[in-house]
Amino acid sequence: MEHDDFSHKALRSSYLVRSLYYDTFYYRSYYEKMEGTYGRTKYRLRTYTDSMENEPDVRVELKVRKGNLLEKHSAFVPYRHYLSFMENRIWPDRNSPVLIEFERQVHLQALRPKILVEYYREAFHSREGNDMRVSFDLQVSSCISDTLFPKVTFFRQHHPNNAILEIKCLKHRPAWLGKLISRYGLIYVANSKYTQGIEAARPDLRTPYKQI
Repeated sequence: MEHDDFSHKALRSSYLVRSLYYDTFYYRSYYEKMEGTYGRTKYRLRTYTDSMENEPDVRVELKVRKGNLLEKHSAFVPYRHYLSFMENRIWPDRNSPVLIEFERQVHLQALRPKILVEYYREAFHSREGNDMRVSFDLQVSSCISDTLFPKVTFFRQHHPNNAILEIKCLKHRPAWLGKLISRYGLIYVANSKYTQGIEAARPDLRTPYKQI
């Protein structure tokens, strides 16, 4: 494997990731995740900086989970379009199916921004050109926010002094990974920074009988 483009360009090979997650008033996405509901979608806005001074582009994402299969659909928008959407909940230029669907679901489900998750990532991709990715996430933390760039933040760390290792396969889990899990008695666990962020920032919503 080798560093992906972001890590290759970043200082010390790690780069900032900041995501603003949307959910319903009653946190439907959170509870669907905790209950393992089949066919669920996460809605988020993402940027790779903690400053709005340079008016960074914003990535609009739909993350669709169907069993063990994961699909990610995304589109970048200019910072000014992000500001317009945050104020009006309408994209000034609907030039992508991702933007159309994101806007439609925001109105259909009355989605609102709930939680801001931030971390530093060092990521690798396969030299063979397949969809395999390996990432190490450090200093994962979250706070309640309704914007990507809040003026005041009270971040809470999820795993102090630890890193999260993720092996990502969008289509099929390779045979060698299954053998490693079996040989060393590992457990396949889907990691959700959103649910961890909710539980760190909103412990009153925590589901006691399941912990992902």
